[in-house]
Amino acid sequence: MEYPVRRSDNTSWQQHIQDRETRAALKSQHPRILWFTGLSGAGKTTIASHVDMLLHVSGKHTFILDGDNLRHGLNQDLGFSVADRVENIRRTAHVAKLMSDAGLIVLVCLISPYRLDRRMARDLMEPGEFIEIFVDTPLDICAKRDPKGLYKKAYAGEISNFTGVGDTYEPPVSPELHLNTVGTTPIDLAEQIVAHLELT
Repeated sequence: MEYPVRRSDNTSWQQHIQDRETRAALKSQHPRILWFTGLSGAGKTTIASHVDMLLHVSGKHTFILDGDNLRHGLNQDLGFSVADRVENIRRTAHVAKLMSDAGLIVLVCLISPYRLDRRMARDLMEPGEFIEIFVDTPLDICAKRDPKGLYKKAYAGEISNFTGVGDTYEPPVSPELHLNTVGTTPIDLAEQIVAHLELT
């Protein structure tokens, strides 16, 4: 069966009575997108989990969108080609946007190696809502940690286009937060993030 007309050409945006401001006010918080970017094994999910815990204790409403978890469901049809990585970011960014519209603080943990894709995600959000967090861990340390055994496979040629080995990672130029992980702990870094949120 053929579909000659694109579905997006036949839809219109529906406005609802309960808007994002109303939903955020109900939760007594400002919606935020905390976008954690960095190499595989940098510590993005670990730090985000600590941030999530600290925010929960303070009564905030949050949700974590983790790249690996999303690839088990929403993005399970995507591989790791450049086109698939772009689509992975696009889908995740739009889900984060919907969650922010519900008044949530959303923690996104994705390698998201390309600056252009991160800019696309930022442009979807309201001004001041997108907080780019660069989890800066040197490649050799990430490879030494190798919690999923991916670097070993990449260096052995079993995985192609692996970020940092067979493909490029473009670090943020001016992130809201630049976390150097060497010589500190995930909880200390999480506290820095929460402190930043309290000031913005």
